[in-house]
Amino acid sequence: MTSPDSPAPAFRGRVLIIAGSDSGGGAGIQADIKTVTALGGYAATAITAITVQNTLGVTGAHPIPLDIIEAQARAVLDDIGADAIKTGMLGDVATVERVARILDSAPGVPAVIDPVMVAKGGASLLAARAVEAVRELMIPRAALLTPNAPEAEALTGLPVQTTDDLRRAGEVLLGRGAKAVLMKGGHITGERLTDLLITPHGETAFEGERIDTRHTHGTGCTLASACAVGLAQGLPLTQAVARAWSYVHEAMLRAPGLGAGHGPLDHGWTLRDGK
Repeated sequence: MTSPDSPAPAFRGRVLIIAGSDSGGGAGIQADIKTVTALGGYAATAITAITVQNTLGVTGAHPIPLDIIEAQARAVLDDIGADAIKTGMLGDVATVERVARILDSAPGVPAVIDPVMVAKGGASLLAARAVEAVRELMIPRAALLTPNAPEAEALTGLPVQTTDDLRRAGEVLLGRGAKAVLMKGGHITGERLTDLLITPHGETAFEGERIDTRHTHGTGCTLASACAVGLAQGLPLTQAVARAWSYVHEAMLRAPGLGAGHGPLDHGWTLRDGK
């Protein structure tokens, strides 16, 4: 990272994103960069894998060598620096272990951990035996953990089918070392959607009408990156999550209708609105 003797940069909002690439542009690194930029931050990346995908699903994946993943991160941290780090697709145990080492090399930089396990079309993005590595190495390093219901089930071993289940799983994840958890309720049935931000100090619910749309590709990546840029800009956690939640909601409403499957969001709506 930049020298501690260097003056603090006037710009805040630098986010180092450690995640996989989505050739369709709706999720992964591409969605992360769009989100950080649309919310006024600066996005830098360390790519963990190149995937072949579009709105219909993932048909191929090529992992990036571990030394190259770390070299990308080091190049960013040593020169540009970061105000937050966001992780997405990690893929396997060795990558999880290497990324944990990268996070430890940036003390004081909050990490938003999106425990990506399955793509929207159903393709696995995390090896089964890597779930334990995420549980042991990534959860304790998370300033904010952002699991959906299936991911919360995998990480806790608890059934997560209701909002109360989300709450119970969130408390378990806090007990395993996460500083805060944003439990996403998109997989919970019901006309209204509820996400829960749970911290040691209490709970905040984000609730709204469920949007009836097939254009949901990359919602998890987008929400986590929106939270990360808020933290990078110095927003308090609850405010960062509230802005991120509203941003994703509007991006879903304005989805451009691309593709024949799970379509992408409109990440750039804030730029066109001048916000």
